[in-house]
Amino acid sequence: MSMAGNLRRVTELGRVGGLRKVARLTRRRPRVDLSHPARSPLGSSVVNCVTYRDGVRTPGGRDLVDTVAQVRKYGDGFVWLGLHEPTDREFAGIAELFDLHPLAVEDAVEAHQRPKVERYGETLFAVFKTVCYVEHEELTATSEVVNTGEIMVFVGHDFVISVRHGRHGSLGPLREELESDPVQLAKGPSAVLHAIADHVVDDYLHVADSMQSDIDQVETDVFSADGARTDPGRIYQLKRELLELKRAVVPLARPLLDLSDRPMRVVDAEIQAYFRDVSDHLLRATEQIASFDELLNSILQAHLAQVTVAQNEDMRKITAWAAVIAVPTMVCGVYGMNFDHMPERHWQFGYPLVLCVIAVACLVLHRGFRRNGWL
Repeated sequence: MSMAGNLRRVTELGRVGGLRKVARLTRRRPRVDLSHPARSPLGSSVVNCVTYRDGVRTPGGRDLVDTVAQVRKYGDGFVWLGLHEPTDREFAGIAELFDLHPLAVEDAVEAHQRPKVERYGETLFAVFKTVCYVEHEELTATSEVVNTGEIMVFVGHDFVISVRHGRHGSLGPLREELESDPVQLAKGPSAVLHAIADHVVDDYLHVADSMQSDIDQVETDVFSADGARTDPGRIYQLKRELLELKRAVVPLARPLLDLSDRPMRVVDAEIQAYFRDVSDHLLRATEQIASFDELLNSILQAHLAQVTVAQNEDMRKITAWAAVIAVPTMVCGVYGMNFDHMPERHWQFGYPLVLCVIAVACLVLHRGFRRNGWL
């Protein structure tokens, strides 16, 4: 039976049986090769399972247990197992086969972890937050801009297990890229760990560059002629999505420093220099996110200032018109009083004269307000 075909039985066994029981059951099932780049035809969480020797992918043919035993016996290769959102039952047998720590297994199954790197004996466990930019025709107060997921990686001397959570972040193209560089892949499982970290950090930069266009659009709208009418919910939405990106990027700085500086048995010394390069890229993404955050704060403050200025302008217009209307109101109020002896009350030209005085006074006030920019 093929190595990956037997893997489905391993994931279903859990901790109930032993490796001998796994070997017996493999002889009862038809052979199914899950090492094909496509997703598992059996519908399990297994996406891919491949053995590499000297940086070259080897064809399937053995069951998983025998393959792992051969790799460990001769020490001339490693196994890369890719999973997507496995359940406890599916992952239990794999954890037993590769002797994974229960705490790391729990984190890999449950997900929703912070980026980190932990050592459990001879196994390294790393957590990366994946991000992708959600395309949208127009940014609104409810638009989703950043979608996040997770990739957990178990690294040993002879194996790599990648566990992916989320709808994005497929490692298929990355696997093909690695296979095209046998020299790098020959450096062992740590080369795969570096490639995954580099792939994740590159996505951070791509998402940050994509968000730049949204921020530029909001900035243009705010400082336009009708900037005061811009929906502030768009700015808050961008800040929330930027915070989501920040939660994925910033905590990864310390783990990358550990991978690049601290000596680790499962990390090749040559690979540590590559991790320093990834750390530099992460620093660039962090600085870009920080600048975006400051820019959005400035845009929001500018928008609030514009709203305040617009409100003051409206109040000035209302006040100016109230002053203009006060003139005829005052005159009409005076002549509306019931007194017998009032000037020009019985004069033939008294009525048109009062109207002319009211019109002239209103025109003078209106011109003065227009000259001062109140109207």
